[in-house]
Amino acid sequence: MFEFELPDLGEGVAEGEVLAWHVAVGDTVTEDQVLAEVETDKAAVDVPSPVDGVVRELHAEVGDVVQTGEVLITIEEDGDAAESEAAETDASEGATTDGETAAAGAETDVTTADGRVFAAPSVRRLAREEGVDLATVEGSGPGGRVTEADVEAAAEASERDADGPTSVVSKVGEDEDDGPTSVVSRVDADESDGGESDERAVKSAVRKVSAAEPMAERRDRTLATPATRRLARELDVDIDAVPTDETRDGEPYVDEAAVRAFAEAESVEVTDEDVREVTEAVVSEMQSIADEAAAEETTGVDATEGDRREPYRGVRRAIGEQMTRSRREVPHATHHDEVAVPDLVAARERLQPLAEERGVRLTYTPFLLKCVARALDDHPILASQLDEANEEIVFKSDRNVGVATATDHGLVVPVVEDVDEKGLLELATEVDDLVDRARSRDIDREEMQGGTFTVTNFGAIGGEYADPVINVPETAILGVGALKERPVAEDGEVVAKPTLTLSLAIDHRVIDGADGARFVATLKEYLSDPTRLLLE
Repeated sequence: MFEFELPDLGEGVAEGEVLAWHVAVGDTVTEDQVLAEVETDKAAVDVPSPVDGVVRELHAEVGDVVQTGEVLITIEEDGDAAESEAAETDASEGATTDGETAAAGAETDVTTADGRVFAAPSVRRLAREEGVDLATVEGSGPGGRVTEADVEAAAEASERDADGPTSVVSKVGEDEDDGPTSVVSRVDADESDGGESDERAVKSAVRKVSAAEPMAERRDRTLATPATRRLARELDVDIDAVPTDETRDGEPYVDEAAVRAFAEAESVEVTDEDVREVTEAVVSEMQSIADEAAAEETTGVDATEGDRREPYRGVRRAIGEQMTRSRREVPHATHHDEVAVPDLVAARERLQPLAEERGVRLTYTPFLLKCVARALDDHPILASQLDEANEEIVFKSDRNVGVATATDHGLVVPVVEDVDEKGLLELATEVDDLVDRARSRDIDREEMQGGTFTVTNFGAIGGEYADPVINVPETAILGVGALKERPVAEDGEVVAKPTLTLSLAIDHRVIDGADGARFVATLKEYLSDPTRLLLE
């Protein structure tokens, strides 16, 4: 049997939603035949069969989200059936007559004869999250299928069997409101068996401090024998700071053993690396608790009669996640301006008939892209990206400009590469092709990657100004309003001229407001007089 896993559908793609199956169980398929249509965060792609054979199992339903690397479909290749029959014959001839052995084997075997484990994609995802090997889990579902409950039980059993100190987080109940609630403890690698080790491990625990775990606070008075006090002086230990549960005549009492134990604990060197590891572990644990609490607090939306629900996934969910990331991580600043473009209108009117003779529809978009590319040459900070991992700003040399496109399935951004190296007619043809294929969902993911700047033309719908959201990891986006006549002051008079409104959003971590204003000023010069593009 050939278990076909969902392949890597593009850089950064971790999952895909099954939109449609083009085959059913029992169908005969050939190599390169389309098996299913899967939607990633930006595009719908056809998944072809890598082998010839017969479909034996579909591991996902339409609408299921499958992770990259998860089994999507099981195909019995040509020759598998013969091999299976031969294997069964060999097995029957060499079968053991020991009933106990057979019974024991049946109890431990949780997979099929060919090693497959029956489990839904959600169960497999849960197993990965919990670190559970599905091959070791005995399924309680129909036909031995592994369920989520099986995985959770296996994970709990694994935790109980784990040896040595572990990182734990204990939630403090509402009734536990007195006294200190948490500490960060250093645990020696061999503490459980009393041995000493030169190599010590730092593990974090956020735990409730009970009465049996006294805090090392300095006391005003401590009873001790003269020998104990002498030992404390030799070990440079403050005897009033040594923890103790013992008392004499109602006063805290410390013996030599307590002093030695305290001195040994104090002598353990805590390095900066130890502190860093402990801090990261505690923060991680607390973040997990916060995430779980937030998930529990999330409530659904009540729907009344007549309301309609649609799944929030695929492209729509990807758009939401991208916009959320951009607004959360990027401090936006938006610059608005307006430019009179009578010469741009005249240039297009002169060139449009020539373009039509060559079968090209010439819009204002190619002019806009050329002006943007030239302005980016003059102000390269607008074509940059922030590399936070290396704490560097990367100035992109390519003038690959994304064109935001509204489609029935959401907003997509096909990228026009090397705008600065192409003519108006070539750009017009390429833009029309990309936009058409984006709307028909026939565009490749690679054609929506690699952009260094984005242009969104909301003016096509009739708007003037907006606050566009930056397409991370880019650092700027230009919104263009409707081209129409507006009042313009000229030589002391108000006249009507065709104008464009501009809305430039910048990442204020990288681009200063002055840089954004200069870019827009340069762009206005090119838009108001396109012949300036001929100078270079």
